[in-house]
Amino acid sequence: MKVLILGSGGREHALAWAVAGSGRVTEVVCAPGNGGIAQVARCVPVDLKDLDAMLRLVEAEQPGLTIVGPELPLSLGIVDALKARGLRVFGPTQKAAMLETSKGFAKRFLQRHNIPTANYAVCASLAEVEQAVDMFHAPLVVKADGLAAGKGVLICSSRNEAVEAAKGLFSGALLGEAERQIVLEEFLEGDEISFLCLSDGKHVAPLVPAQDHKRIGEGDTGPNTGGMGVYSTDELLDPAMQEWILRHIAEPTIQGMASEEIPFVGVLYCGLMMTARGPQVLEFNARFGDPETQAILLRLQSDLVEALEACVEGRLAESEMRWTPGASACVVASSAGYPGTYRTGFPITGLAAAAQVPGVEVFHAGSAQVNGHLLTAGGRVLAVSAVGDTLQQALDRAYQAMGEIQFEGMYYRRDIGHRALGPKKG
Repeated sequence: MKVLILGSGGREHALAWAVAGSGRVTEVVCAPGNGGIAQVARCVPVDLKDLDAMLRLVEAEQPGLTIVGPELPLSLGIVDALKARGLRVFGPTQKAAMLETSKGFAKRFLQRHNIPTANYAVCASLAEVEQAVDMFHAPLVVKADGLAAGKGVLICSSRNEAVEAAKGLFSGALLGEAERQIVLEEFLEGDEISFLCLSDGKHVAPLVPAQDHKRIGEGDTGPNTGGMGVYSTDELLDPAMQEWILRHIAEPTIQGMASEEIPFVGVLYCGLMMTARGPQVLEFNARFGDPETQAILLRLQSDLVEALEACVEGRLAESEMRWTPGASACVVASSAGYPGTYRTGFPITGLAAAAQVPGVEVFHAGSAQVNGHLLTAGGRVLAVSAVGDTLQQALDRAYQAMGEIQFEGMYYRRDIGHRALGPKKG
C-alpha cells in the first residue's frame, strides 16, 4: 500500500519513518516534505494552504491512506473533501477539528460535557473583555480563538496587561490577523502533560504520555515556541492517573463529539495541566503533537499504519498498540533568533556521526536539500531523538548526538527533562 503524508516538519518526518517501517507499506510519499524526510519518502511539492492543490495531488497519487500532519489542512476541510471522493484519510473533519481551531468552541464543549478545565470567558469585543476581566484574579491568560502556531497564548500579570493583550489580538497587531473572539482564562499552576489518544469516533486508544518544553530558554524562561524538546517515560503518569484521564477527559470528549453528531476520528491531543485539583484541559489539538510525536513514535513497537487504519475503519477496539518500556527524549536544535526573526540557508554537518549513536534518530523539522547540500530552512531545524532504558540514558544519547551536529547559529536547550531528573529550575 502507498501512504501519503501531508506536512513538512519534524512530526511528519517521524510519521514517515514509522510508516516506512510497516510491513504493509510499499511506498511513502510526503508533501511537501523536507530535506530529511526525502531520505525515507518521495517528496512532492504542494501548498498546504491550497485545498484544491492538495486534492489534485491525492487524486494523482491515489494512496491507500492519506495521513494529515498539521492543523491547517484540517481547518480547510481536507478530510471532508477526500472522504467525499471515497478516499481513505486519517484525521478529523473540519467540524471535529474545531476542538483545536476554535478555543471558544472547545471551552464551551468542555463545559457542556462537564470535562475539567480552567474557568473562562469568551469575548467578542474589547467592551466584553473589560467587563469579564474583573471576574479573574491576576495572573490570567488571554488566548486567541483561532490557530496561532503556538503564539496565541499570553499570560498577563494584571488587569491592564490583559486588556492590552486583548487589544493587540482584536486589532491584529499581535498575530498579524485580527481575532473575532478571544478567550480569557484563569491561570493554572502545575506540570503540563501531553496526553495523546487515537480515536475511531467511538473508542479511544492512549499513546504513551509526554512532557513538552515550550519556552525557548533553560529553566523554562523566555517566550513560548512550538516546543524545544520533550520526553516520554512510564513514570510520567501512574496507571491509576492514566485511567482517570481516559475515563474523565479523553473518553467523554470522544463520546461528547459523537453525541453532538460530530464524530472525531484521528488523534485527540489533550494538553493537560496537572493541578492541585486534578488534571485540567488546557487545550485540545486535533492532530499529532510536534515534537511529542518524535519521542512517542520511537517507543511504538507495533505497526502504526495498522492502528491508523483501525481508526479509519471504525475497529480501534480490536487493535492493540504495544510500547517499549523505559523512556525516550527529543531535543530540538533551532536557528538563532527563533521564535523571533532568524536566518536560514546554513549548511548542516555531522548528521552521519549523530546517527551512529545507539538508539538515536534525527528527525528534520526545517531543512532543505539544495544542490546536494542539506541547509537550514526553518526556525526549528532538527529534532534529535533517542530511546533508552531510563530517561537519563535517552537524554545522554540525544545530547551526545547533538554534540556531533553543527550549523551556524545552532541553539538548543541543555535542560530537557529537568523536571523529571532533579530540583526544579526557574
